[in-house]
Formats: sequence, C-alpha cells, structure tokens
Amino acid sequence: MDSLNFITAGMPLITGNKGYTKALEILKNMDLDGLELEFVHGVRISDANKKVVGESDLVKTIHAPFYINLNSKEPEKVDASVQRIVETARVANQINAFSITFHAAFYLGMDKETVFNQVRNQIKLITDILNSENINVWIRPETTGKATQWGDLKEIINLSKEFEHVLPCVDFSHLHARYNGISNTYDEFAKIFETIDKELSEKKPLENFHAHIAGIAYGEKGEKHHLNLEESDFNYKDLLKAFKDFNVKGAIVCESPNIETDCKLMKDYYLSL
Repeated sequence: MDSLNFITAGMPLITGNKGYTKALEILKNMDLDGLELEFVHGVRISDANKKVVGESDLVKTIHAPFYINLNSKEPEKVDASVQRIVETARVANQINAFSITFHAAFYLGMDKETVFNQVRNQIKLITDILNSENINVWIRPETTGKATQWGDLKEIINLSKEFEHVLPCVDFSHLHARYNGISNTYDEFAKIFETIDKELSEKKPLENFHAHIAGIAYGEKGEKHHLNLEESDFNYKDLLKAFKDFNVKGAIVCESPNIETDCKLMKDYYLSL
C-alpha cells in the first residue's frame, strides 16, 4: 500500500439501517479511507452487498466471526473455526479486501508450546485450502487483550515466520490492556515496529500493516471493554507519531464506540504531524 489509511470497524454509526451504499458515501464525505467489515456472528453478506463493497475504491479489511477457537478441546469447534476463517477469506477475495483478522485461540490451561503447535497446524490447513483456491489474502491473527487468550506479539510474529501469507494484526489497545497498562509510550510503540520489521523483514511488514486502535478499559486480568479515545488513558498521539516516524503504510482500524468520530480524530492528528 502507498499510504496509511484510516478506516472504521464496521459501517459508520450515522449510517443507521441504510446499508453499505450509504456507509461508503459517508466515509468518502468524511474523508475517511474505508472500513473493516465485522462478521461478528457469522460470515453473512448478500451478493448485492458484495457487489457494492467490491466495486468501491475504498480500503477494505474483514474481521472474522468471534466464535473462533483453533485450540478448542472439541474437534468439531476447531473444524467450525477453520471453516469460518476460510469463508471470511473467500469473501475478502470477492470484495477486494486486502486482509482478514481474527482472535485465534484460548490457552485453556495448556502450555504455550502446545497451543502454538495446535494453532500452527490449523493455520497450515487454512492456508493450504486458500492456496488451492488461488485466494491471495493476508491472514492476520490479532494480538489479544487478555492473558487467557493466545496471541501475544511474539507468538504471532513466530507464527508469521512459517507462512507466506500470514502477518500480525497489531491491536495496540489490546497490548496495552493485556499487560495492565504498559505498551503506552512512544519508545514502546517504536520497539513494536522495530521488532516486527526486523523479525519479518522479508515481507516488508511496515509497508503492509493492519492495526486496531481504540480507547480501552482494563484491569489486572486485561481487557474489559473499548472506550472512546479521549475517555481512556491510551496514548494514541504518541502511537501515531511512531506510525509517522516509521513511515508505516497499510490500514488503521478504529474500534472505539464512536468509530467514525475517533477515526477522523486520528486521521486529522496524523496529517497534522
């Protein structure tokens, strides 16, 4: 990608029930760059909406359904999780989305190596299916906000090393919450970019980045819920300075409750730097 794009997590709130055509119009009028389709409860989008979204020149990503656990103790749930990710990638291919993301797994009391191997095995199955169908979409496990969830930055970087079309989706707010308030200074943000760039240098990850940002409430056990940026302690201004200084390109997805307002806030601040 040739720039850093600011996109909303779902249709702008002011869209109401008017659908994707209106949502895309609102995004353009606000000078925002696109949206992440939110398949919260399932991979559900009509052929008509695929056509509308696919024909738009705005940037598109997709968040796969939340009912995913590649480390479930029940094989049928693992199979269903694989299927949901594959179906999400198929839709992404159809609408010209460049990237999909998802919460990959829970530890369920298992050691980290065991869970990593299980996630890796399922990601191999997913990428094999997509390669067989000539689907060339970035598959991005998301950094997670609770210590019970698989997906710290190191785990996702290590997974990304093993597959051609896998890279991290870095949810900076989740990293802030996962560790009860760290990862919130310019130096810490810079270290994240430096680490990803060094460890995954062959893929030029800073030229093809997928990030989530929101205000966030947290405690000792990690993430509680999202907040608007100005209602939280998340240091989005220094993060955006780091994005600028490292010349990161790709998409920042705003997941604040007031999605389009904070998305515009971040873009305007970024452009002012």
